[in-house]
Amino acid sequence: MALQERLAQEIKAAMLAKDADRLSALRMLKSALGYAQIERKTENLPDVEFVALVQKEVKKRRDSAEQFEKGGRAELAAKEKQEIAVLETFLPKPLAPEELEALVRATIQETGATSKKDMGPVIKAVQAKAAGSADGKTISTLVGKLLP
Repeated sequence: MALQERLAQEIKAAMLAKDADRLSALRMLKSALGYAQIERKTENLPDVEFVALVQKEVKKRRDSAEQFEKGGRAELAAKEKQEIAVLETFLPKPLAPEELEALVRATIQETGATSKKDMGPVIKAVQAKAAGSADGKTISTLVGKLLP
């Protein structure tokens, strides 16, 4: 089942369960999806692009939660974290740290990277291989650590 179809079913289930918080997060994702479809002039977004969209929305929520915590607004930070939990159900299972490290090492070998100057192509290649199973910040940190 395509992720867009799953989103529609999740919205329907949240409505029937009268789960307002979950429904709110799902509707925000549907709205972002609608904007992406209009931007790309397409009816259906491929699952790869849908996952990228979800990752972008999760990143926004993490940034907001961090800012709310810095500002002393714990209740708003908790709401953002709750939305992150809902959105993460649409992401693929994250890679274990060992798996990610093995993937990065293999990619460094493939690309022939020898220094930190080569980080960009390595990060891009790892992100393509990970396909949503790891966030960019983690990948970047790990590549920086492994390259001399």
